[in-house]
Amino acid sequence: MNGETGDIGRTATAAPLVDPFGRHVSYLRVSVTDRCDFRCTYCMSEHMTFLPKKDLLSLEELSRLCGLFVQRGVKKLRITGGEPLVRRDIMSLFRDLSRHLKSGALEELTLTTNASQLKRFAGELADCGVRRINVSLDTLDADKFRAITRWGDLDQVLEGIEAALAAGLKIKINTVALRGFNDAECPDLIRWAHGKGMDITFIEVMPLGEIEVARVDQYLPISELRQQLAGSFTLDEIDYRTGGPARYVRARETGGRIGFITPLTHNFCESCNRVRLTCTGTLYMCLGQEDAADLRLPLRSSEGDQAVLDAIDEAIGRKPKGHDFIIDRHTQQPAVRRHMSLTGG
Repeated sequence: MNGETGDIGRTATAAPLVDPFGRHVSYLRVSVTDRCDFRCTYCMSEHMTFLPKKDLLSLEELSRLCGLFVQRGVKKLRITGGEPLVRRDIMSLFRDLSRHLKSGALEELTLTTNASQLKRFAGELADCGVRRINVSLDTLDADKFRAITRWGDLDQVLEGIEAALAAGLKIKINTVALRGFNDAECPDLIRWAHGKGMDITFIEVMPLGEIEVARVDQYLPISELRQQLAGSFTLDEIDYRTGGPARYVRARETGGRIGFITPLTHNFCESCNRVRLTCTGTLYMCLGQEDAADLRLPLRSSEGDQAVLDAIDEAIGRKPKGHDFIIDRHTQQPAVRRHMSLTGG
């Protein structure tokens, strides 16, 4: 794969991406597929209709777009899905993007995964310069894990995590806080993660896409969870950031870090430095808004980069101040129709 772009001379010194509110866009999340080998109940419908393969950008096209964003000042690339590791030949994309790490233009290449395929790919990810990854995991109970994922095998996931740790990858566990499902288990999840040297972050369920269950019944405010955790741990505020929306504390009893992501109880948009690119070439300037820009058309209509760069600039100029997430019994419809698996985690 060769992700080199046409107008290198022009874009190498191009101005950084700055939105209307003065926020520098330095973080691109790239969904390489909407497909997943799980069907988590808060994320997907059980009978999902996935995009036709012909609508997806090739891995070469994704690499080209990522290269243009890097030239415009993006310092962090996160590969997401769906489940990114189920896409065929996905490691060719990681190998190609690693050249931006070697040049120093990119500070971090990372990944969010459910770890089902991690045992197979952990060593190669490390060889490509990936240093840390996020693993989505909501329970350590095998039966509950099967129930929440519908199809998942907890042992397979735990083997993937062990393989990643053995390969030298730092892992952060991402856990969606779900009332009546894993809230009582959260202290044990923390002790398990910290015992393996992993951070853990708790996330409020987000109103994205139609699913079979009522999210209001799943929704557990992080403020409430944090009060519960205070009964088991002494939580010390710390000044630690990873470039994402999580705010961290340290559990004095374990010495490990706990993150909290609160898209509903505390809007974190004031410092948002992120945009999201889907596997179809659609750029979403905000996770919680429908407004988007089509980058596939200019990408495929010209061998040069100018049309794509102009489309990116126009899109960043429309990046909103924030999202409008809400979950309550009077708001039964999702905030946006698309599922999280399409936009990318």
